[in-house]
Amino acid sequence: MFALTLRPAAWIEDLRGSLDGQPLIFSGVGRGRLQALVGVDLEATGRRLLRLEGRDPQGRVHVRKWPIQVRPRRAIVQRLTLPQHMVELDPEAATRVSEEASRLNGLWKAVTPERLWQGAFLSPVVSGAKPEGFGLRRIINNQPRSPHSGADYKAALGAAVQASNAGRVVLAEEQFFGGNSVVLDHGLGLYSIYFHLREFTVKTGDVVQKRQEIGKVGATGRATGPHLHFGIRLNGARIDPAALLRLSLR
Repeated sequence: MFALTLRPAAWIEDLRGSLDGQPLIFSGVGRGRLQALVGVDLEATGRRLLRLEGRDPQGRVHVRKWPIQVRPRRAIVQRLTLPQHMVELDPEAATRVSEEASRLNGLWKAVTPERLWQGAFLSPVVSGAKPEGFGLRRIINNQPRSPHSGADYKAALGAAVQASNAGRVVLAEEQFFGGNSVVLDHGLGLYSIYFHLREFTVKTGDVVQKRQEIGKVGATGRATGPHLHFGIRLNGARIDPAALLRLSLR
């Protein structure tokens, strides 16, 4: 993931961009500069094409293209043992999990046209813990599972969880796998995810500010102990949260 910052020539009109056909959404960051966040899914590999285009006053389209090579992530395997009912789901639980997954996937498809975040993103916990485990290939009860799509923060039960940046709460509910869960929409297709909370202190529709407490660290849902699962989605792609936290954003 990276931030693409441009200062288009004054004569450029209607600047647009895409990565492999996925539109980039630019917002103004002062002094004639535009910025867009660019990222690919954790399982994406190979050659990608970054494309920019703009029109001149005569209506002619000017196009620039850059190839980007995405390297595969180094595979790290983690083995976990969980209660069997959390792995082999009965029909009722399976239906619930499917419905919850559909609800989450529906969120990623919605793109709020305004940028709601302000400046750099912060760690969701203030304990000094580092994010771990993004992209892990998990084997649960000897069964291979999907790669871990977020980063885990070790923290004490009941430790405060803060909004990584300003945004709008689009989900605050108890889920089968995520336990007490909160999702924030930061605008322009960017979302942050907070799972396994002991409790959440916000509700759907709330507007929250950076550093605002939104819940407490817990071990609800499919969790082996107290921690926070922190995830990032950008236009549906599963993004390494550490990559977002490293960016210098305005």
